[in-house]
Amino acid sequence: MGVAADGMTAAVRHDVPGALTARLLDLVARGDPSTPCQPPEVLEQCRVLLGETTTVSSGPCYLIPPSPVPFDAPAAGVLRSDDPAHAERVRSLRPCTWARDEWDDLLDGRDGAPWAMVVADDQVAAICHTARLTTAGAEAGVWTAPAFRGRGLAAATTATWADLLPGTRLFYSTSADNHSSQRVAARLGLRAIGWLWKLTR
Repeated sequence: MGVAADGMTAAVRHDVPGALTARLLDLVARGDPSTPCQPPEVLEQCRVLLGETTTVSSGPCYLIPPSPVPFDAPAAGVLRSDDPAHAERVRSLRPCTWARDEWDDLLDGRDGAPWAMVVADDQVAAICHTARLTTAGAEAGVWTAPAFRGRGLAAATTATWADLLPGTRLFYSTSADNHSSQRVAARLGLRAIGWLWKLTR
């Protein structure tokens, strides 16, 4: 559920039964938005419909401007998916958080492209890839290896990723408790546009 000052919207997974989907979307359509960080009243109604075992998570959503605040790239530079040599450079450096087939799909442009990465000490230190891509826009997916956090690598890869998608509406979202990710948004001068609420059962 996306909540902004001027309204709400929602999306439901494809495997949720049709009647339940219709009830959830109708509730959201008739609900009133809330202020950031505060759950809208309709959220609890949706949670009850989904069942007592439903968990709720949330966080801010940002709009990435066409030209994010310039951020100095690390000395090694940022690798980009539009250079085939860069994909081969990182093929053998798959982070343990990525399954082998997912990594190959990313590097071969089948899923998650475009992307930007930083390599340091012969390992992938940071990645920004395309977590979602539709005709309405794209969402950044950002990951930084624990040993390299706090060095500005997430901001550098996100700014490079944004350059790879000219003319596309770009979004960046994170969880409420991920303060380091929120600092990335601040470093890049991203504009907060709302709050995302996710219900999972």
